[in-house]
Amino acid sequence: MSYYAEIGIIGGSGFYDPEMFENRKEIKVHTPYGAPSDVITLGEFKGIKIAFIPRHGRRHSFPPHLINYKANIRAMMDLGVKRIIARSAVGSLKEEIKPGDIVIPDQFIDFTKRRDYSFYNGAIVGHFSLADPFCPELNKICIEVMKKLELRYHHPATYICIEGPRFSTRAES
Repeated sequence: MSYYAEIGIIGGSGFYDPEMFENRKEIKVHTPYGAPSDVITLGEFKGIKIAFIPRHGRRHSFPPHLINYKANIRAMMDLGVKRIIARSAVGSLKEEIKPGDIVIPDQFIDFTKRRDYSFYNGAIVGHFSLADPFCPELNKICIEVMKKLELRYHHPATYICIEGPRFSTRAES
């Protein structure tokens, strides 16, 4: 039996339970990069097929620097996912960004040092622009929903990725 999902959701700290989805089914996905962080829950939300995986595992078993992110992304690809929404709990030193606000990034700065930055380390060579790393269509939908729900959000924004489990310095933030 083959499985399919339109949208992938990678849950971050505090978002492990996909109870909001209907017709849930848990599946194990095997990838060339090893096992993903946990089983993937397939379900539906308002008729849309969703694939959900908790980034750190359901029991928060993987610290940030040990997450098999390649396996997580490959598992989503193998399920047919075209768009991924990834939630992260992050901090900010900007006073206008309050705890609980939603930030919709359009750029990122990667301060990680030990990660493998590419899926293309073998016979296939791939070069990809990251000038605009986030999906503008998905960002537009997120902004429309934030406005409709009257939620506090910030866009544009830059996400800075630090090699966990440490948090950023003030200068990095």
